[in-house]
Amino acid sequence: MNVRRASRSLVFTLVVAAAAPAFADDPASRTRDNTPMIPRAALFGNPERAGPQLSPDGTRIAYLASLDSVLNVWVAPTGKLDAAQAVTRDKSRGIRQYFWAYDNTHIIYLQDVGGDENWQVFATDINTQKTRELTPIKGIQARIMQVNYRYPTEILVGINDRVPQLHDVYRINILTGERKLIEKNEQGFVGYTTDEDLNVRLASRMTPEGGIEVVKKLGDQWVDFQKIGQDDSLTTGVVSFDKSGKTLYMNDSRGRDTGALTSVNVDTGAEQVIAVDPRADVSDVMMHPTENTVQAVSFTFDRTRWQILDPAVQGDIDYLKKVEDGELNVVSRTQDDKNWIAVYVMDNGPVKYYHYDRANKKAHFLFTNRPALEKLPLAKMHPIVIKTRDGLDMVCYYSLPVWADTDGDGRPTQPLPMVLDVHGGPWARDNWGYHPEHQWLANRGYAVMSVNYRGSTGFGKKFINAANHEWAGKMHDDLIDAVDWAISQKIADSAKVAIYGGSYGGFSALVGVTFTPDKFACSVDIVGPSNIATLLASIPEYWKPMQKIFHTRVGDPTTEEGRKLLKERSPLTYVERIKKPLLIAQGANDPRVKQAEADQIVRAMKERKIPVTYVLFPDEGHGFARPENRTSFYAVSEAFLSQHLGGRFEAVGNDFKGASLKVPEGADQVPGLSAALKG
Repeated sequence: MNVRRASRSLVFTLVVAAAAPAFADDPASRTRDNTPMIPRAALFGNPERAGPQLSPDGTRIAYLASLDSVLNVWVAPTGKLDAAQAVTRDKSRGIRQYFWAYDNTHIIYLQDVGGDENWQVFATDINTQKTRELTPIKGIQARIMQVNYRYPTEILVGINDRVPQLHDVYRINILTGERKLIEKNEQGFVGYTTDEDLNVRLASRMTPEGGIEVVKKLGDQWVDFQKIGQDDSLTTGVVSFDKSGKTLYMNDSRGRDTGALTSVNVDTGAEQVIAVDPRADVSDVMMHPTENTVQAVSFTFDRTRWQILDPAVQGDIDYLKKVEDGELNVVSRTQDDKNWIAVYVMDNGPVKYYHYDRANKKAHFLFTNRPALEKLPLAKMHPIVIKTRDGLDMVCYYSLPVWADTDGDGRPTQPLPMVLDVHGGPWARDNWGYHPEHQWLANRGYAVMSVNYRGSTGFGKKFINAANHEWAGKMHDDLIDAVDWAISQKIADSAKVAIYGGSYGGFSALVGVTFTPDKFACSVDIVGPSNIATLLASIPEYWKPMQKIFHTRVGDPTTEEGRKLLKERSPLTYVERIKKPLLIAQGANDPRVKQAEADQIVRAMKERKIPVTYVLFPDEGHGFARPENRTSFYAVSEAFLSQHLGGRFEAVGNDFKGASLKVPEGADQVPGLSAALKG
């Protein structure tokens, strides 16, 4: 793992995929009628191949692909993809998180049950294809903490088996499953940092004010090391140690607005700024696979920009930038650093992967994740910076149907129905690149807009702190400002705008139909909370050591003033205002936004005789992982949006086959849904 992510996200990310008809593209002749509808399975089913990783010794390559319609890990000799074999045998949700062990013969992966996020760690021997469960303890959540080439058969794992709220640190042998406790969490720590020798060196915990206290271990004692105030708590954090263990790399916004990459002398506390951007926080850090030296740093404002710091990789990056268009990232490197995997992200095409031979400065094409999409006229994504009503800069992205923007200038021939697609988190962000929902909705005839409203990460602490206590307040104003911009630019038809989103985006969808009931023609809420007070009261046990961050940034349910704010900002409080069509989708096993959040607003609407359609997936959590469930949900959403916005609609066909969806309420409110459920 050579690229260290400096940003955080609480939002679930869906895996998407491929298979669609070919189309001879001629931009000048595009019309709605002659542009083929991309099948939902092509966009939301499993990828053909994705996530390639080289073994540390470079002799093999692994990737994710379907086995009996379920994502599993496949392994091939490097350079011989045709000889690949599936080495794992997951039969349910599919594997989405995996990596090589440094012994070059084991694949480590994580899996939960039905979306409950109680992650378990597994190790599969690629030679025998036998899998060992490394954390066989019911009801716990395991976290991979450290994998290092110096200890090829051991890993560090955090496990909350002793106290549900706290993770202790275990050293686990992947060959035998032997587990040894090396650090008992008795001080409420929310995280640890370890060095190259698998030693626990630092720990962090929340302060009463909502900041973070970082302490370092000296012998058996913990001593003060770093103080991070509440204003910097979402833009400052530890990245990793260097090889010597004497220098700590941090993403640090203290004393500035944006998070810079800094180095800290662990003994003296002396700090040095390595790289900084005045508009964006550090997003990724590229490090040497064994030396742990920083080689490049990226920043993402509207598009990603890499700053090369090590001349040793300058020539490699310069060459790779010429291989393909799109945004470049290096996602895998061998231990000797002679072989890389480079990925290219486009906005109007599938992701492309290359094997890069550094010695010969030659990149060899591997595959795209969705080859069936390569010949289709996919939509461009346009970045735009929109001013909020109080003067903040919001980075937004929008896409248009290809037939509505044949010259590619980002302006349709006439205003379009629009879907405002709101990201979750809220401490996450939207980025430029291939976005399956943008492609799906644009292909159906809608303008699509994604907004990095205040509170989104990556834009500095002023922008993120402007969201404190602003759920359903200024955060929602930002969304309205973006919609008004699209209307003023004649991109959106003011009478046909939908609000749509998952997690916090689902909350925004509920806010849209309660706080601004005349603004939107309809709303789609996916796993969104309806009552902030009940949301905060039901967070997972292992989030409780971090709950102060919710109190200081969302609202404090322990004070009268805080309880009043939470009630005033909750959509459930204003159910009687709902007068536009609403679709709600929920996973029954969601540990973050419990099913009760959907149940209570559906119940309140029924009591007031307000129509609602409620789709429930018994085997899903915070998002829909099984491809059958994803495509069935999008089939329902597509019919719903078509009914109220007038876009194109693909018949359900086989998209309910194998799905677990149930519709406890309002099947008759969506065209064809009742019949599809019976058929």
